[in-house]
Amino acid sequence: MGKLLERIDDPLTEWISRQHVYFVGTAPSSGGHVNVSPKGPIGTFRVIDDHTVEYDDRVGSGAETAAHLRDNGRICVMFCAFDGPPRIVRLHGRGELITLPDPGPGGQRSVIRIHVDRVSDSCGFGVPLMEYTADRTQFERWVESKTDEGLREYIAEKNGRSIDGLPAFGT
Repeated sequence: MGKLLERIDDPLTEWISRQHVYFVGTAPSSGGHVNVSPKGPIGTFRVIDDHTVEYDDRVGSGAETAAHLRDNGRICVMFCAFDGPPRIVRLHGRGELITLPDPGPGGQRSVIRIHVDRVSDSCGFGVPLMEYTADRTQFERWVESKTDEGLREYIAEKNGRSIDGLPAFGT
């Protein structure tokens, strides 16, 4: 069923690029709230080398991942095949928060770089088959409706601290 992989090789990189969504899990050291966030589109995720990946962290309703990475760096990225053969891949590692001085294109507030120390593959038999129709467009429209100053204000107001009070952005 499950197996450990030595690295992120070319076939795995290609498989990752065909997924439509990925999930990021983090937790604070204090025993506070565990966080799991869906991320996408897949074009925001990049494999840098056999043990390094990164993704564009975009403005959101919270900032748990950033706060947890500042706290302890632990992170897991999970991909599930919702079509084709069943498969789940998890990338465990230490995350690095690379903040941007201003919101970037598409509402990007930082880059999350992950130094992967464990790559695992499991069956995914319990993951349902689902049909992809399209990416949602609400986020892009929301970002386009904001000025750069509006995005900065939103990040300062909504993304300064985690739900457990840990510092995230701009604190």
